[in-house]
Amino acid sequence: MSNKPLSEIKKNEIGIIQEIEGGKLSFRLMEMGCVVGEEVRLLATAPLGDPIAIEVAGYNLSLRKNDAFKIKIKVVECL
Repeated sequence: MSNKPLSEIKKNEIGIIQEIEGGKLSFRLMEMGCVVGEEVRLLATAPLGDPIAIEVAGYNLSLRKNDAFKIKIKVVECL
């Protein structure tokens, strides 16, 4: 399966982070546990679609969709 943006996965899909685009944003995301090779799962999406809640590195994190779009993942499982 090809890589796709984190912003486009469905609820409870699990993926592995393959790439993070963007300069300062990528550094900030890495500080929050979004690093290449880390498992990530979509927990919920706000009623209007933005922000999204993900589980990464053992904790929950809220991201704006435009930031989540810059995180490319490989989907490995759907619960």
